[in-house]
Amino acid sequence: MLPTAGEDERIEVGVLIVGGGPAGLATAVRLGQLIAEDETVMESLGEVPIALADKGKVAGSHLLSGAVVKPGPLKQLFPDTDPASIPHYWEVDSEAVYFMTKSKSFRIPPPPQMKNHGNWVLSVSQLARWMSEQAEEYGVYLLPETDCQKVLVEQGAVKGVITGDKGRGKEGEELSTFEPGMELHGKVTVFAEGTPGHLTGVVRDHFDLNRESVQSWELGVKEVWKVPTPLKKLVHTAGWPLRLNPKYREYGGSWLYPMGEDMVSLGFVVGLDYRDATTSVHDLLQDFKTHPLIRGILGEGERVAWGAKTIPGSGLYGLPSRLHVPGAVFVGDSAGFVDMAALKGVNYAVHSGILAAEAIFESLKANTAQTPTGLWGYDRRIKDSTVWKDLWKVRNIRPGFQRGMLVGGAIHGMATVTGGRLPKVVKPVSDAKEPVFLGKRTYSKPDGKLTFDKLSSVFASGNKTRDDQPNHIRVRTDVPKTLAVAWEKMCPAQVYEVDEDEASNGTVTVKLNPSNCVQCGAITAKGGRLTPPEGGSGPEYTLT
Repeated sequence: MLPTAGEDERIEVGVLIVGGGPAGLATAVRLGQLIAEDETVMESLGEVPIALADKGKVAGSHLLSGAVVKPGPLKQLFPDTDPASIPHYWEVDSEAVYFMTKSKSFRIPPPPQMKNHGNWVLSVSQLARWMSEQAEEYGVYLLPETDCQKVLVEQGAVKGVITGDKGRGKEGEELSTFEPGMELHGKVTVFAEGTPGHLTGVVRDHFDLNRESVQSWELGVKEVWKVPTPLKKLVHTAGWPLRLNPKYREYGGSWLYPMGEDMVSLGFVVGLDYRDATTSVHDLLQDFKTHPLIRGILGEGERVAWGAKTIPGSGLYGLPSRLHVPGAVFVGDSAGFVDMAALKGVNYAVHSGILAAEAIFESLKANTAQTPTGLWGYDRRIKDSTVWKDLWKVRNIRPGFQRGMLVGGAIHGMATVTGGRLPKVVKPVSDAKEPVFLGKRTYSKPDGKLTFDKLSSVFASGNKTRDDQPNHIRVRTDVPKTLAVAWEKMCPAQVYEVDEDEASNGTVTVKLNPSNCVQCGAITAKGGRLTPPEGGSGPEYTLT
């Protein structure tokens, strides 16, 4: 929408970053480093050279990942910092991959993409808190609890965003605590919202950047356990509890990562292009923990954290046709920089943030950021970087598995052996367009010790969403039963409930519990849209 606030009613900043994950924070830090060395550029950016808006209560509140990370980009971003002081638990020196059946596990050689020696195991939420402190040292102005709701576009260029109101009731009425949103204007806006990125989607649609883009998504559900016996190796698994029959088209796997001597990060990731509407990733993770191998790792431990998040899984095929528009760039998961074959995204987020900052700095010096070609330097840098080269090599692996495990395995092998040269193109299928059927899948009954239901898991996320705030989820509420069940089962937070009374035309009513939402974004992959709730709402992750 067009800017409407007068000069005395808006906030002017130099560069506005939307999102406080690794990509946004890396952009902020690197830009702060660059402008600190150029007084002319610093002065041109005004009183607030760099501002970063994040919807979480504090830095890292909404961040979740495995995470095992290639440390190179972090070391590049902080060259004068002792790597040991960058928050991480462990540098990988031992790992194992298992193929699982319901009662047995078979150790198999790890694919080249899954070899992690020398990589770091870390908590992304903890990393963000540390990075935000470094950003503040470079003069970055942090705006927590700030939900960015609308994009300002004028004369073909992005001018900034409008933040959301606070203190509205369920019907949108103003409560006693009401505070109106504001216009934030910047010479450049960096979209670093992560996945699925509400404003990123708006900008990509507005500037027609999706003509050749096909996005598929994965959903990861994660827990952190305090365990009596340290886990001494990195573990990934494939197979059970996923079904290998092609009619189900289930793709995914698990991870277990040591977090120091007394904690383990474990999670299950499943592609959202599955065909059985009764598939539930949260419940698959619960079943997974009943396996003898996993029981042995968790022992008599205790669950201390839970969370869920989508992952953009299409790699190069899901990227926008340009990584910038006049006045704005996309970084990290907002662009789609994830290597699903290696389960890696954080290092690409940091790397893309560094490259974005350098391109933005170049455009600010030339005063061209708002012109059609002013930010082309970012696209050029990305395509010359290891980000692009890595994603190019594995571009066909994830869509290959949409053709079944046997075909996918063959494509994986071919792409690995040829360094991505063969096959040339295997286009992914959009999740929202994939038909589903109503299966009869059942799951373990939660016992409250090893396995848990969805509502107790939402509590473990620290979710603080007000029950009486406006609904931030945009979906039809009268839909075919199969789709309704798919939404209900897919959601790890029990946001959607199916009314069993079926209408004569075969539709049912979907009831929403939006205050349960942990903002994983899965509904955006399946025909709805997740918009940002009131700033400060949602989970309060600390270990994820």
